[in-house]
Amino acid sequence: MAVQQENKSYHEQKYIDNTLRLRSVLNTLPPFAKDYFRAAEPTMSARTRISYAYDIRVFFNFLMENNPVYKNYTMDQFTAHDLEKLEPVDIEEYQEYLKVYENKDKRQITNTEKGLARKMSALRSFYGYYFRHRVISRNPTLLVDMPKLHEKAIIRLDADEVAMLLDYVDHGGDRLTGQRKVYYEKTKTRDLAILTLLLGTGIRVSECVGLDIQDVDFKNNGIKVTRKGGNEMVVYFGEEVENALKTYLFTTRKAAAALPGHEDALFLSTQRKRMGVQAVENMVKKYAKEITPNKKITPHKLRSTYGTALYKETGDIYLVADVLGHKDVNTTRKHYAAIDENRRRQAAGAVKLRDV
Repeated sequence: MAVQQENKSYHEQKYIDNTLRLRSVLNTLPPFAKDYFRAAEPTMSARTRISYAYDIRVFFNFLMENNPVYKNYTMDQFTAHDLEKLEPVDIEEYQEYLKVYENKDKRQITNTEKGLARKMSALRSFYGYYFRHRVISRNPTLLVDMPKLHEKAIIRLDADEVAMLLDYVDHGGDRLTGQRKVYYEKTKTRDLAILTLLLGTGIRVSECVGLDIQDVDFKNNGIKVTRKGGNEMVVYFGEEVENALKTYLFTTRKAAAALPGHEDALFLSTQRKRMGVQAVENMVKKYAKEITPNKKITPHKLRSTYGTALYKETGDIYLVADVLGHKDVNTTRKHYAAIDENRRRQAAGAVKLRDV
């Protein structure tokens, strides 16, 4: 008889939630698909497997809706051998379909370059598993070009914008009245602590909301975070982060009576529960639009801001990769070692066209 464990950590509960969610999605896929997702478990995060499961479901729905051979199929009738019956043109038609389609709720779905590339990557990985294991003898996805991804300018805050953002959180309530003033005062030290922490360490928003009070070590000025894949790592912070965290912990957090199961959470919502990723994203968006309305700032953009600043200060791409938790330093180099805007502006006056 299984014994139910009480007081699970945030990461343990997330693992359980994601496992159950994945099982639920897999029940809506052809039975043979479970082999692929079971094999992917050691190398692919739960969130990625869930995303891939949704993507693969879109593929089979496309076949039933658009391919005459499968118009009378139900999901459980598909077998792995149906994969090798398709031609490259079928995969190309699917790629075109992904640009704009309707889901089962008749809601229109559009995919950007990035979304299209992910769904095609999921399908190629899915096919690749059965091809490598000789379940199928043909892999038409290898004969179809992957969507081209165009480089986009990396959005981040400039140094003065960082200062303006934190100043706004510090003093933004001065002009407020009534209930808005009450809410601002109730969340001010928490919000300032979160923003200062994200900007001062570059941790991911998922790592931020997963922090417990005991993960903060003021003796060494470090926080213990759980990275992608479950690895634990200590990330160190400076004086500004230390002050913001202490102010929050010894005032707002100390006075909060957390609900059962949330007593250890570092950052609490106004409902006295652990804050979620969406709540932090909404909070960052709320403040950022007051300071930089023309920049779409998210917690990930704050991470980019930190990474850029750290690279400019140290010039050490390996240090940046390590602190940000990148497994591949090429990912870091791509984002933070590019020519920055100030250097690019120098090119504007470097070439003279006519002597004046």
